[in-house]
Amino acid sequence: MMRFAGLVLAAVISAAGVAQAQDQQTLADIRQELTVLHVEIQRLKREFSTTGSPAPNLSGSSVLERVDAIEAELQRLTRQTEQLNQRVQNIVTDGTNRIGDLEFRLVELEGGDLSTLGETSTLGGDTQTEVAVTPTPPQPEITEQGELAVGEQADFDAASQALADGDFQTASDLFLQFDQSYPGSPLAAQANLRRGQALEGLGDTREAARAFLASFTGDSEGPLAPEALFELGAALGRLGQTDQACITLGEVGVRFPSSAPASSATQEMAALGCS
Repeated sequence: MMRFAGLVLAAVISAAGVAQAQDQQTLADIRQELTVLHVEIQRLKREFSTTGSPAPNLSGSSVLERVDAIEAELQRLTRQTEQLNQRVQNIVTDGTNRIGDLEFRLVELEGGDLSTLGETSTLGGDTQTEVAVTPTPPQPEITEQGELAVGEQADFDAASQALADGDFQTASDLFLQFDQSYPGSPLAAQANLRRGQALEGLGDTREAARAFLASFTGDSEGPLAPEALFELGAALGRLGQTDQACITLGEVGVRFPSSAPASSATQEMAALGCS
């Protein structure tokens, strides 16, 4: 999944012009890379989820044979644990280095003082620290729905209406303003998805692909994830990034095999000539 996310991000950025030097990256590019890093870390969390009931082979006709079987199983699990531990350590090291590099470029782009940059904290922390109890910040006023802040639904509906009316520029602007005004909103994934559709209506496929990617990475297991992933793959295809488009569209069927976008993705792959 980490390789997949990296390929997708590379395809979107390359559509804007891969020939540009690294120090010409925009702040949006760096923030997008940080978003993908966050998604890769979420994928890592899956290593701690079980995939089924354990079924070790501990059979034997005598106590000694069963003890030997248990010992062999312990050795196998120990080797597997050591391998997974090494893998986690490699990911932590790579992620820490990449975040440190992004922090350096972000400060450089914003004209900050590079000499004030300290050592990047290790992902996940290298020591156990006591969590300080801080006062609960004031919560925004909530509607009777118990989820959305006052005005949040109205702003989302206004943007959606502009999209339905075919006013793509207004819809794109309103969805962008919504995302900035309500960070972490339950409607964020849908807002990014609809903003991507508005940008497609404006003919800005590159920025639409970014919006679709933001929608998917924001809630990669949510109900809109299959549609966002399909739209991202289709957009990559329109940008001429055929290889990355095929990989992305293939992920739709792998991750969401029973969804409607999975069927659309298969048709799109056939149209692109994916092998």
